Amino acid sequence: MSTLSEPPVVTHGLTKRFRGGQVAVNAIDLEVPAGSVFGFLGPNGSGKTTTIRMLLGLIAPTAGSVELLGESMPKAQLRVLPRVGALVEGPAFYPFWSGQANLLRFDAADRTADPRTRKARAGEALERVGLSNAARKKVRAYSLGMRQRLAIAVALMQRRELLVLDEPTNGLDPQGTREVRHLLRELAADGTTIFTSTHLLAEVEQVCTHAAVMSLGRLVRQSTVADLRAELRPRLVVRTPDLGQAAETLKSLGVTDLKTTAETVEGDAGELPIEKFAAALVAADVRIHGFGLERPSLEEAFVALTGEGFDVAQ
Repeated sequence: MSTLSEPPVVTHGLTKRFRGGQVAVNAIDLEVPAGSVFGFLGPNGSGKTTTIRMLLGLIAPTAGSVELLGESMPKAQLRVLPRVGALVEGPAFYPFWSGQANLLRFDAADRTADPRTRKARAGEALERVGLSNAARKKVRAYSLGMRQRLAIAVALMQRRELLVLDEPTNGLDPQGTREVRHLLRELAADGTTIFTSTHLLAEVEQVCTHAAVMSLGRLVRQSTVADLRAELRPRLVVRTPDLGQAAETLKSLGVTDLKTTAETVEGDAGELPIEKFAAALVAADVRIHGFGLERPSLEEAFVALTGEGFDVAQ
């Protein structure tokens, strides 16, 4: 049994090589803190889903090891998986059955589930995902967001210590995305550790406490989201109509990596106090409409780490 502080997910040198020699996952070492919302981030094709399949024992690793909830996988999967909720590929619902009827069907297929509490647990799961009012509505009438929440309800039919979700907002409209994000925050607040893969930076910025970045099958970084955002230095940004004079003044003070847009000049200010730049710009008769240090976006930090772009859709 795992303890409260023990990392629920740990891998050592986890590797998957497919026939033909393609290395989908290359010797990754993951450690997911207990109680975290852990974003497993990377462009499509970076190895995220393959990793999740190995975590859950759906495919065997070529090399390395996996521990879930303190136990070795897949050896202990009969003991471990009942304590893990997973959404890897959305379950196939019967469209002409109600949401509640679909939940009861999935629970009946679970040999570890207690049939005596099945109906009560279905009601609790539907309430947790905000579908109580739609419990008797046919699934064919559900929106995409409602179907995704119903899929998460399947994973919540029993109390779970860990939820593993592969792209839980994939294909959802903005409202459905907001619904699922809100649900993940609530589940985490209740003490469930959530491991969620995504190719959307907004997922990580708005929901996750920790993140790991995958690129071409390799794990290039894992840390708190706050630390990832702080990877790059703040940049000095000056909003002014006098772009040329501002750029020249900042360059003379040692600002590097200068970039000019239609309204701003920005660059790496180095160690010089910010007030020195303001005074120099005023002395050079530069009209200042905005001035300050701005933290780099999470997108810039990830591009710096991987050299690849990410889908930043909301």
